[in-house]
Order: sequence, then C-alpha cells, then structure tokens
Amino acid sequence: MNLLNKPTATRRLFALIGFLALLAVPGAAFAADGQSQALTSDDVLFYVNNTWMLVATILVFIMHMGFSALESGFTRAKNTVNILFKNVGILAIGILTYALVGFSLMYPGAEAAGGVFGFAGFGVDPGAEGLTAAYNPGYTYWTDFIFQAMFAATAATIVSGAVAERIKLKPFLLFSALYVAVVYPIVGMWHWGGGWLAELGFYDFAGSTIVHSVGGWAAVAGVMVLGPRLGKYTDDKINDIKGHNLPLAALGVFLLWFGWFGFNGGSVLSADPAAVSTVFVTTSFAAAAGIAGAMVTSWIVQDKPDLGMVLNGALAGLVGITAGADVISAFDSIIVGGVSGVMVVLAVLGIDRIKLDDPVGAIAVHLVCGIWGTLAVGIFAPGQAFLPQLIGVAATAAFCFSTSFALFTAIKAVMGLRVDEQEELEGLDIGEHGMEAYAGFQFEPQPALEVPRRPVHEPQPALAPLGTTAQAPAGE
Repeated sequence: MNLLNKPTATRRLFALIGFLALLAVPGAAFAADGQSQALTSDDVLFYVNNTWMLVATILVFIMHMGFSALESGFTRAKNTVNILFKNVGILAIGILTYALVGFSLMYPGAEAAGGVFGFAGFGVDPGAEGLTAAYNPGYTYWTDFIFQAMFAATAATIVSGAVAERIKLKPFLLFSALYVAVVYPIVGMWHWGGGWLAELGFYDFAGSTIVHSVGGWAAVAGVMVLGPRLGKYTDDKINDIKGHNLPLAALGVFLLWFGWFGFNGGSVLSADPAAVSTVFVTTSFAAAAGIAGAMVTSWIVQDKPDLGMVLNGALAGLVGITAGADVISAFDSIIVGGVSGVMVVLAVLGIDRIKLDDPVGAIAVHLVCGIWGTLAVGIFAPGQAFLPQLIGVAATAAFCFSTSFALFTAIKAVMGLRVDEQEELEGLDIGEHGMEAYAGFQFEPQPALEVPRRPVHEPQPALAPLGTTAQAPAGE
C-alpha cells in the first residue's frame, strides 16, 4: 500500500508539518532584498525534516513529565517532593553536562570512526549558526544537539526510580552529572557515533541498549551499593511497600507512551511519512501487546490483575521495540511486545526474590526488556545478525555496570550515599527539602462505614396505603 496515494491521517499530519515548517522559517520564500525566491525541493525537505525533529524533541521532553508522575505514583507520599526535585534536576544537569562534554564524546567526528573513544573538545560548536548542518546534512546542528540532549537525560532518569526513597540528593545529582557527561556518551559513540559497534554491525534504532540498558545497568549498581529500603525484606519475607497514587502513575505511563512517538519516530531523523508511520505502528503494537502479556501473566501468577504490572507492561513493550521499531514488522512487533510484557512481570518478582529493592520496577522494564529488545533485532529483523547484538549487549553490560558501581562506591566513601534511618522513616521530603508535597493531607486507610441495623425482634413499620398518611405507633 502506498501511503502517499491515500488521504490518510498520517499524510495530512506530515502535510501540516511541512506547511508549519515553511511558515516558521523567515526568508524561506523571499530573499533578503524582498524579491521572491523559489524554494528548491531540497530546501523544503530540510525545513520539514527539522520541524519534525523539533516536534519529536518536544515529545521526548514530555517523557520526563511521564517519568516524574510514574515514579511519584509508585512511591510513598512522604517522598514525592524529593522524587520531583530529582527529575527536574536530572533534566537541567543532563542538558548542561551533555553540552559541556557529552555531545563531543558521543559524536567526535570521522577521525574516531570504528574506535572505542573520541573527543571533539569541550562545549558545543560556537561557530554553529541557525542553519548550520549537522553531520547529517538533513537537519541542523542545533536540532541534532537538543534532540540528543533529551535522550541523554533519560538514561539518568531511569536510575532515579530504582534508588528512590533512600538516596541522598547531592550524591545522586553528582552521579547523574558524571553519568550523562561521560558514561552514556561513550556507549552512544560506539554505535550512533560511528564507533566499533557500528563497524561490527550492531543495530539499535532508538536505544533499547544505548539508552535503556545503559540506565538499567546503572540502576542495578546503585541498588546494590545502596541496599533496600527499611522494612522491605524481613525474616526472609518480601514486604510489599505500596505506592501512594496509582492514578498518577497511570497518567505517567500515558505521557510516556505519548512521548515515545517522538522518541522512536524522531529517531528516523527525517519526516519520511512511510518510515515514521511504520515506527508509530510498531511502537503502538508493542506497547499494546506488552499490556496484554503483563495482564495475563500477573493474573495467572498473582491470581488477580495487577494495575502496577500492567502499567509496567506497557513500558516494557515500548522499551522492547525501541531497538528495532524501523526494521521489525508490525506482526513481529506484537511478539516482541508480548514477550516483554511477560518478562517484566517475572523479572519484577525475580528481582525482589534476590533482594534488589527497585520501587518502580525500572530494572525489569529498562534493563531486562532493553536486552530482550536488542537481541530481538537479531531474531526478527531481516539482514540483522544475532552475534553482533549479543556482543553489543555484553559490552554495554561490562562497561556500564563496572563504571556505575565504581562511581557509586566512590561517592559513598567520600560523601555518603544513603540518608539516615530517622530521615528515611520520616520521609525525604522533610529531611532533604523541609517541605511536604501534600501539606495538611493524611494518607491513611479510612475505616469501613458501619450501617446501623434494626434489631431482629423489633417489628417493622407497616407501609401506609398510597394516598394515606402513616400513623405513628401508640405512645410516640
């Protein structure tokens, strides 16, 4: 089916993007002297591609709203301010450190092609102007930077959920800065920057490994160094510490799914309607199948359908398809998403059994399903080999876990990592920030309402016939 010959919603969407692109570019149709100047087809394509990638950047930014809501909802009310502060801080730190160091590490230039490490210098290109082309001439340098910066911040956000409710704020922000500035860009350079994994034939379209597994391995290291929350594991028993707001968590998942259209769709790096619409479909199919897989699995394993598992099932499907959203067929994307949904439930339960305390299920979603999605490219995608995918997964695991564990251990030795017991019990909102998210509200279970019942021996009053007035019993 030729999408360009059908009046579909997708075609109309990209026509609108193209129209807005032309309106948004001053001087697109007129020269500096005011004389009309015809746009070439290359000019139009350049403007449309840039506009779509900037829209995708906005969608990826919205994902940070989703992460904030999801993490807040899955944790206790007394830690909500801390959760939100970390997510805001990660975004700010991520953009600035990626500009200072990360972008040049990730895209060092042609001289580092096929290598393990390269560096183009501190800071972004000071000579880049508004229409300066990126290494890919299809869009501008600044479009490329801001789109990639949003991805970089995502890796640290994944860690935030896994270490929630017991980590000190300053050490966490320091770790996030170092991780986004150095660790994430080096792995990204291996593939997206033309490094050795790209030469090997490894393929990761939008980051099942490069973003999600990179964050997932750091989450494992952080949880191991930090230890579980107080009361989570007692006498070989796993205690369920429930989050305070499932509606907020559900809203977060919807925002993440919405943003994922930019995360995956923007990774096409153009506004090609055939490619972008295909990615939209595989992304949605995988998310839907992830929900179905998690729903059925949790229903079987836990006897009841678990909303928390289902929400993570949607994210599991999205993470799983991210590596191959453009090369895996629509049918196979359902398989990838369905398997992700099953895996996330089993992984959440299994991770709990080995006493790795992850309040939001970040390790199961981003690491386990990120690995699966990357390997699935070698299984389902035509022309993609399995061995390079396996090597890429193993190399990422070795580098990211070792560096993350070393960073967390060093930070713990120098400035401490975990809040004290009293602060953890009272909540990090008061201890770390001196404020509450819900001042004046109490989150306590309400007692069941008792409906007064008439004694059995007490006679029931007779109903008065219609049109008459009931008489009171004698003596009243």
